[in-house]
Amino acid sequence: MDAPIDESTSDQELLARHVAGDPDAFSELVRRHRDRLWAVALRTLGDREEAADALQDALLSAFRAAHTFRGQSAVTTWLHRITVNACLDRARKAASRRTSPVDDTDRFEQLLDPHESAEAPAERQDLHRQVLEALALIPEDQRAALVLVDMQGYPVAEAARILGVPAGTVKSRCARGRSRLLPMVTHLRADTVGNEAAEGGRNRTPGTSVPPVPGPTNSGPTDPAAVKGGGGRA
Repeated sequence: MDAPIDESTSDQELLARHVAGDPDAFSELVRRHRDRLWAVALRTLGDREEAADALQDALLSAFRAAHTFRGQSAVTTWLHRITVNACLDRARKAASRRTSPVDDTDRFEQLLDPHESAEAPAERQDLHRQVLEALALIPEDQRAALVLVDMQGYPVAEAARILGVPAGTVKSRCARGRSRLLPMVTHLRADTVGNEAAEGGRNRTPGTSVPPVPGPTNSGPTDPAAVKGGGGRA
């Protein structure tokens, strides 16, 4: 009989138990990592509905492909790679149609830090809105690199493992992405400069860092299909 699942159960053991038929193991993996995966999806796509669909696709893929995991990276790296790939695939499919990222005020307020949600000044809302809109305009490979390195604070080497490309490619994508993004957010620099120290993120470029967009605070679903709308609750 398997030991009970608790916080001491490693991610790799959870994945192995899922493959072996444990009905609760994958749900625990989702609970542990869903918030960070949601943040990656939302920041990559800039649209709540698209991000929810991409995260659902990613978790279903992980659920079905768990038997292919060979332990050559951390489980969280594997999950992030699947999520980023799902986001890029959805971004490519959506490239032919124009989307308006998070342009509804009520929905947009849910992206702000919890302590700001009710009291956030109009300037702060505009800042987040304009940054998300600017990110939506740069190529998806550059956007994914910037999301991981500049916004999520991953070291370049870890971002490279997640994206499945060399570290030099990540660096060049970040550099190209920043050069495209900077002209679109130069007028926001007075708002973003000075926030980096308080946020404590790594690998941030002064004046181009993007304010954090937190994921949901609720625990993950027990069914990977239930992630649709993931993090969409206030």
